[in-house]
Amino acid sequence: MEKEARLKELVVLLNKASKAYYQQDTEIMSNLEYDRLYDELLSLEKETGIVLANSPTVNVGYEVLSELPKQQHPSPMLSLDKTKEVAALKDWLGTHEGVLSWKLDGLTVVLTYENGELLNAVTRGNGEIGEVITNNAKTFENLPRRIPYKGNLVIRGEAVIKYSDFNRMNEKLAESEEKYKNPRNLCSGSVRQLNNEITAKRHVNFFAFSMVADILNDEQIREYGFDNTMTGRFDWLAKQGFDVVEHYVVNMDNIEEQVMAFAERIAGHDVPSDGLVLSFNDIAYGRSLGTTAKFPRDSIAFKWADELAETTLLQVEWSPSRTGLINPVAIFEPVELEGTTVSRASLHNVSILRALRLGLGDRITVYKANMIIPQVAENLTGSDKLVIPDRCPACNRETTLQDENGVQVLYCKNPDCPAKQIKGFAHFVSRNAMNIDGLSEATLEKLIEQRLIERLPDLFHLEKHKDVIVGLEGFGEKSYDNLIASVNEARTVSMAKFIYSLGIAGIGLANAKVIVKHFDGDFDKIINASVEELTEIDGIGEVLARAFYDFFKDEEKMKTVRELLCEITFEKEEESGKQTLKDKVFVITGSVEHFANRNELKDYIEKLGGKVTGSVSAKTDYLINNDVTSTSSKNKKARELNIPILSEEDFIKLAEG
Repeated sequence: MEKEARLKELVVLLNKASKAYYQQDTEIMSNLEYDRLYDELLSLEKETGIVLANSPTVNVGYEVLSELPKQQHPSPMLSLDKTKEVAALKDWLGTHEGVLSWKLDGLTVVLTYENGELLNAVTRGNGEIGEVITNNAKTFENLPRRIPYKGNLVIRGEAVIKYSDFNRMNEKLAESEEKYKNPRNLCSGSVRQLNNEITAKRHVNFFAFSMVADILNDEQIREYGFDNTMTGRFDWLAKQGFDVVEHYVVNMDNIEEQVMAFAERIAGHDVPSDGLVLSFNDIAYGRSLGTTAKFPRDSIAFKWADELAETTLLQVEWSPSRTGLINPVAIFEPVELEGTTVSRASLHNVSILRALRLGLGDRITVYKANMIIPQVAENLTGSDKLVIPDRCPACNRETTLQDENGVQVLYCKNPDCPAKQIKGFAHFVSRNAMNIDGLSEATLEKLIEQRLIERLPDLFHLEKHKDVIVGLEGFGEKSYDNLIASVNEARTVSMAKFIYSLGIAGIGLANAKVIVKHFDGDFDKIINASVEELTEIDGIGEVLARAFYDFFKDEEKMKTVRELLCEITFEKEEESGKQTLKDKVFVITGSVEHFANRNELKDYIEKLGGKVTGSVSAKTDYLINNDVTSTSSKNKKARELNIPILSEEDFIKLAEG
């Protein structure tokens, strides 16, 4: 019974890890640990003959979670079987000719072209149903909107963000802002945005890796202009304007050499990848092999056998942040990995740390995930003696363990923690807040150490300390003048940015804009709003409302706000001259044609005095849906409540008065 119990335990663990990774963009175990447990599960299933219905070896992905429209794929998108052994690739290929390519690490997307135009784009989703992201795909940097071929074309490929673009985006973030974790997570979030303006700023690229079609007959092959091989299709797609995944023809004699050639390039390769894919070049032969319940038999994935190094854990560094979150980082004796010296690796959270059963002095193995990101693979000692600090390393005040979506994280409870103070100042001066240049975290730390700033209003009186500031390391007359000019420029600010700058828990710039709009820019009403009034605002729930209310009921915080108000002036919000939609409540559903996206339509409505909410209710005045006769839930609800359903053309007539 021990084997059966272990099998069930592994299914639960792996499904939990997959859900966290794919749906919540977080990690509760390393890739290496996941692969090890997955292989153990496979072995147990073969040994016992038991395969559970919810086993990750037979299920593909999870249900998608977003407000994007859903669409079923014409045929299921299966995962690939995998190996870490080059010899296994060689055996799999046999005497056939194969195509070896990068296995890109982004988000798989299916594109449909009709009459030379991009008609549709859908994410992989759970393999059966994906999310429609057509508007977002149109912003991919290298994706052709039109192609020469005028027939129906369906292709699959990977949307990715290159490391060079990823690093540039992180460099532009203020020191107080949380950096993006990795290109895959950033790409996943970017491709699934509801506002494609955000997608456009994220530099997403698309690389085609297959065409979705049955075995073509001779006439169709002549029509497409290629032979029925993988390389033939890649060449043809390139002629249509697509970037295709980098690939090489291999056979049993040269495949080992080609795998090594890929491996030598991985460290400097700009496009994220997590292995290789080997496919039969002869498409007809590959398709004749059919599929298993989970895998196609015409391709196999190769994952790098991670270079492991054994070392000793010297300490775990606990790093506090502005929000109070304290992140664990493993510090170990330096080792050489993939050509570089490595001495530290993030442990991500307390759950991962505990799963590794760490203790100082333990012998551990470390590796670079995808040959890039240092990770702790395994604890060979397993002393489990590491003590989770009950005191914050920055302020020595009490810490607390919290559960967030099944992951344990450590927080500092002290509101006056110096780490929070520095991060709080940095947040206040950041680009999306007060936008004061010249105040990095390092500079703020110096100003705090010199007692030049103790509270936020002190930032507006730095001229009193000119002699000290000019004498600080890295400063001079010019730096000082630029800093004072930036401070004075920040004295005029939008009300939403000011509210965001205060660092109220959970209140981002978008929330702040919604709140300001709801109260017509009346600051007194905003700071005196009750929880009930705040929860009436679309998108503001009980938790956010309570945090907002509690902030402005704190006398010390209000003292700071009142002093700041003496230093700043709110910008006048631009308002359209005509308010033809004043006080009218709209709900938008479906795709739009006359606007770039639904957010652009929402902004247009708000400029004309209207309001947009997410669901149809008795308070709704109009539902906008180009498919007026649709039987969707929103259309049904609108008809039940006798709410007019407008096409975009009808809406534009209404808006123009």
